[in-house]
Amino acid sequence: MNKLELENRLIDFAATIISVAGNFEKNYAGNHLATQIIRSGTAPALNYGEAQSAESSKDFVHKMGICLKELRESFVCLKIIEKANLTTDLNDLVKAKIEANELISIFVSSIKTAKANMK
Repeated sequence: MNKLELENRLIDFAATIISVAGNFEKNYAGNHLATQIIRSGTAPALNYGEAQSAESSKDFVHKMGICLKELRESFVCLKIIEKANLTTDLNDLVKAKIEANELISIFVSSIKTAKANMK
């Protein structure tokens, strides 16, 4: 997968997260987790853009690590949303969980490769 394809997947993931959050129950928990998932679910695309302009290999690894942390946070948040039954849109929720998991794997692998190339 090239940089543009990964960037597009991250953008699509962010759009899916925004869509999922728009369907949450309108109560305290729904509003709180909608805000949280929108922040963590859109951050990887934005931080990946920053990683592409990294000033060094170490800076690149650091910024990719931030993307990974945000993806993991999003994945856990999606699981909480599912367990708490905050949405009836289970198709997009499952789609977002699968994509988050796949993106986590991609970033883990990319970070390992980047670290190995630094040696």
